[in-house]
Amino acid sequence: MTASESALAVRRPFEVDNRLVLSIALPMMLAYLTTPLLGIVDTAVIGRLGDAALLGGLAAGAIVFDLVFATFNFLRTGTTGLVAQAFGREEPAEEQAVFWRALIVALGAGFVLAVAAPLVVWAGARFMAAEPAVTDAMTTYVAIRLLSAPFALSNYAILGYVLGRGESGFGLGLQLLLNLVNMTLSVVLGLWMGWGVAGVAWATVVAEAVAACIGLTLLILRFRRLPPLAPGALRNVAALKTMFALNRDIMIRSFVLLGAFALFARQGAQLGTLTLAANAVLMNFFLLSGYFLDGFATAAEQLAGRAVGARYRPAFMRAVQLTAFWGFAVSGLVSVLFLLTGDALVALMTTAPQVRAMAGDYLPWAALTAVTGVLAFQMDGVFMGSTWSRDLRNMMLLSFALFIAAMMTLPAQFGNAGLWMSLHLFLIGRGISLLAIMPVRARATFRD
Repeated sequence: MTASESALAVRRPFEVDNRLVLSIALPMMLAYLTTPLLGIVDTAVIGRLGDAALLGGLAAGAIVFDLVFATFNFLRTGTTGLVAQAFGREEPAEEQAVFWRALIVALGAGFVLAVAAPLVVWAGARFMAAEPAVTDAMTTYVAIRLLSAPFALSNYAILGYVLGRGESGFGLGLQLLLNLVNMTLSVVLGLWMGWGVAGVAWATVVAEAVAACIGLTLLILRFRRLPPLAPGALRNVAALKTMFALNRDIMIRSFVLLGAFALFARQGAQLGTLTLAANAVLMNFFLLSGYFLDGFATAAEQLAGRAVGARYRPAFMRAVQLTAFWGFAVSGLVSVLFLLTGDALVALMTTAPQVRAMAGDYLPWAALTAVTGVLAFQMDGVFMGSTWSRDLRNMMLLSFALFIAAMMTLPAQFGNAGLWMSLHLFLIGRGISLLAIMPVRARATFRD
């Protein structure tokens, strides 16, 4: 056994308890909650204009934008897993090297996306195949938002690094800064100045730039207090191969995930602009519940990755148990809250009477996504932190096949309710498939 292999085999025990889980999950839950709140503010700003086509265009634009940007979510999740494992091995130099590698990829990909904005806009319009008024609003939104690409992807790398170290307070500060600036400017530019969809998009560009500049400055100041990286650390061939293999699998997984959401929106558009607008409002409930759960998924990601790096199976199993417990507890409360207050939130997001009525009819379907999505979110965190990326990719493809089968049958029989049934089956399939293979992967990773 080589010296490096020997170092990897050293067990570094640490305790995982409720306090540790909550210390990571709760700050990030608060941070992530501001993201769907941003979506609610954006929807409310455009909804106040009273034009369903503009609301549908904003929803379609957000789907196209997310389909492109979430493809690069590996810059956050992959970085978190690799940093967490280096943290578990007590290798601060490798933690820093992982960040710089991710940032270089982020800047390169971001500039390519910004330059390719016209092509993305054209492809998005062809894919959504919505009504002309919806397409016009979507085109405006996507073309402007893509200018934020270098900053947005850099923020992924920055957040991935701090979460990998379990510094959820740092992550909370960055996300609050990003989303509060965004929400404020959305109201000012979109509503007060009358820029509409363009104002909402420009607000995001400015907010991403502010967060990236401040976050990067803080990390550079930190790194200057640490020993410099060894020559060639960023060109470590083995580390680069691991990063790119991990990023490839997570990119495929993320692309398929957003593809499912895009197909959901597209099918809603085929049912009419009213259905598209109502589902756009209701998807904010799904996003809001998802970000409640993402706090515990982040805790699972950091703790599972740290346990893998430390080669300490008891910490891994305890992290899985506690994040599942808290995830189900919170999801139940969130679903009840949505069922009780959902009509008021719908009224806040849109003034269009027909959109309000349809959204109210399908509110229970959106509220229950909190419960059916628990395992999907938690298992994603466990597998990403453990860098079991091939399984993430394969189980996502399997679940997507289930989703397509459901989409081909249920909407034809049940209309918009069938769309929501398909989404629930997709979430359940993701969670159960990953849970089923987790014991096998854990036995192979923690060889006592």
